[in-house]
Amino acid sequence: MSPTGRLLSGGVLVALVASCLPAAHAFYLPGAAPHDYAKGDEVDLFVNALTPMLAGTDNAKLRSLINYDYYYPKFHFCEPAGGPHKQPESLGSILFGDRIFDSPYDIQMLEQNGTCRELCRATIPGEDAKFINDRIREDYALNWLVDGLPAAEMKVDVKTGDMFFDMGFNLGDDDGANEERPLLNNHYDIVLRYHTASPGKHRIVGVLVWPSSRGGSQDGTVECESEVPPMMLTETGDNRVRYTYRVMWNESSTPWATRWDNYLHIFDPRIHWFSLINSLVIVIFLCAMVSMILYRSVSRDISRYNAIDLSEDVQEDWGWKLVHGEVFRTPNNPMILSVLVGNGAQLCSMVGVTLVFALLGFLSPSNRGSLATVMMVCWTFFGGIGGYISSRVYASVGGTERRKNAFVTATFMPAVIFAIVFLLNLFLITAHSSGAVPFGTMLLIVLLWFGISAPLSAVGAYFGARHGAVAHPVRVNPIPRQIPPPPKYLRPWATALLSGILPFGAAFVELYFVLSSLFASRAYYAFGFLALTAGVVALTTATVTILFTYFILCAEEYRWHWRAFVTGGGSAFWLLAYGLFYWASRLSLDSFSSVVLYLGYLLLLVILDFLVTGTIGFLATYWAIRKLYGSIRVD
Repeated sequence: MSPTGRLLSGGVLVALVASCLPAAHAFYLPGAAPHDYAKGDEVDLFVNALTPMLAGTDNAKLRSLINYDYYYPKFHFCEPAGGPHKQPESLGSILFGDRIFDSPYDIQMLEQNGTCRELCRATIPGEDAKFINDRIREDYALNWLVDGLPAAEMKVDVKTGDMFFDMGFNLGDDDGANEERPLLNNHYDIVLRYHTASPGKHRIVGVLVWPSSRGGSQDGTVECESEVPPMMLTETGDNRVRYTYRVMWNESSTPWATRWDNYLHIFDPRIHWFSLINSLVIVIFLCAMVSMILYRSVSRDISRYNAIDLSEDVQEDWGWKLVHGEVFRTPNNPMILSVLVGNGAQLCSMVGVTLVFALLGFLSPSNRGSLATVMMVCWTFFGGIGGYISSRVYASVGGTERRKNAFVTATFMPAVIFAIVFLLNLFLITAHSSGAVPFGTMLLIVLLWFGISAPLSAVGAYFGARHGAVAHPVRVNPIPRQIPPPPKYLRPWATALLSGILPFGAAFVELYFVLSSLFASRAYYAFGFLALTAGVVALTTATVTILFTYFILCAEEYRWHWRAFVTGGGSAFWLLAYGLFYWASRLSLDSFSSVVLYLGYLLLLVILDFLVTGTIGFLATYWAIRKLYGSIRVD
């Protein structure tokens, strides 16, 4: 597995060079080139962490969030001679919990077809047998890799009848009568599908594993065909277990370029289209509403205000013009507001560029961890954007401590996120989870933060200070006016909850698949739907925030800065509620560590969503208010 970092540094360069070569027929992204095998060549089988998975039933629930190393001592899996050796992984792969090692499986291309072979024999004490049985009840799955392809089980989509490969396979069986005493799968039929690209050159295009439980005598001749009782581990004494496997080669017409098609199966794609159409309807409705308000109400008000004869006596203002001398007054806590907006702009840039990379195909599933790697790299190098936006917003709202603003922008929010991740990592370490981020990786993240992101944020803040504050179309009165009590539906929490319904409604269907990918170890690859949904959410957030800000200005409430940010981030409250609903409906977490991990990850998602959508709402409202008050004549 090639590190995904090479993908970022070389992908564009390779594309440009390849386009200039007339003799070139095709090119491959770094780390994604096919591997040709000749007959008898060694085929490496790598093992990854064991992960909990959702069972195949509709009402199945995820029972744990803890991953385990394949060679965690209590599993007693067979180890290669000389001990397992860790394989190099990308930053994103490590952060997402991949822990890839070599294995003792002896596989040669097109050799030993259908031969039953013994891997090793292990003695499992009763205490470890209880640990294994508990993991089987929690539906843990083994994850293997062969030539970059995950080992899978072949399944059929009951709704469409399509055949697909479901990544991972069960550690054991606890269905039905086996719930009290689970069965351990100790035999694996490994089906390797290959495509012959040219005579003597073969490429692996599919990896299927059929696990089974074979008990009875664990000594004597190795054979895989006879009927034997299943393997049940007793928790009161030692268990003798023999692990066996059989490799079968299956020629396939699937070319190497489309070998992932069988894995990347979209369950009922109509639900994605329904979500997208639903989102588009919401956006069209909102845009029409905002356009109607701006055209009929605002245009009429502007015409009426500008039609006043200046030679007459002083006229009494009304509506949103009444607060024209207050609307650009410095808000409370301008430092915190500008820091939140700056960090939100940095996250918005990261999300946008990551989605562009995904749509261009750079984040292929064959490049493990590429999504998280690209996100980390983008976040690091977009520190300058965060510093620039924060500095300009801070100057525009009347802030004067620019150096303090630059320092807090570069350190405050990253420190909060890092502290939450560090605490969650302690719970993972306590639970002996392979998902715990190693100390070296944590140190690398800190170095990226202080070595690259923070200096770039300081540079961005410098240029933001040089550009100075945004010019406002009206002056601020020296004495602030009184604010009448607002209607109940325009109070801060009411507007946040009401405004958040529409952006959340535009994304909640796609959100289910995202949460399933994060917590249920399911690959997410519908980036086209995700990008369109993200665009719809951004547009919905901007329009609904402008709409509510217009309402509060008409109610003579001129403190719009924080209101716009909280109103734009209102979808985060609904995300929190949906996350709790997802916990109740799709999760059945028994351990305290799993509960803390889920709530901690959910809190992170809510914070990031609040920053991104709040920033979109604030910047869109700021632009709209400048346009609004710049279009009237003020004495």
